Amino acid sequence: MRDSAGAAWGTAEMRAALKAYWAAADARDWSAFADTLAEGVVYDLPQSRERIVGKERYVQFNREYPGDWRVRIEQIVADGEARQAAVRTLVTVGPEEVPAIHFFAFDPDGRITAVTDFWPEPYEPPAGRGHLAERY
Repeated sequence: MRDSAGAAWGTAEMRAALKAYWAAADARDWSAFADTLAEGVVYDLPQSRERIVGKERYVQFNREYPGDWRVRIEQIVADGEARQAAVRTLVTVGPEEVPAIHFFAFDPDGRITAVTDFWPEPYEPPAGRGHLAERY
């Protein structure tokens, strides 16, 4: 498989893409964050029963997300075909640390096509996200 620049795309490149995704999110660098995503990316939050479809909406969702949080990657597990990965993170919000698991899928160009986040507890989404997220 090759990325959009013609370079070989493998698990090392996928791990680098995931690190770039999380580094951009942690730095609130939404342009760099958007660069990791496919146009039709689908983001699922099973605990709140929300789905966001499309790069622009997903970036906006993250841009509007409240609070001062930090994220640290604890582990990346990638498939041998460089198409899917699971990432365990630790998200810090003030004094609280919250573990999360995230599943990613990639297109042949190395862009993220799907993200599913699993947080420890189900929750109702905060008010004001209806313009970005569908409920299911």
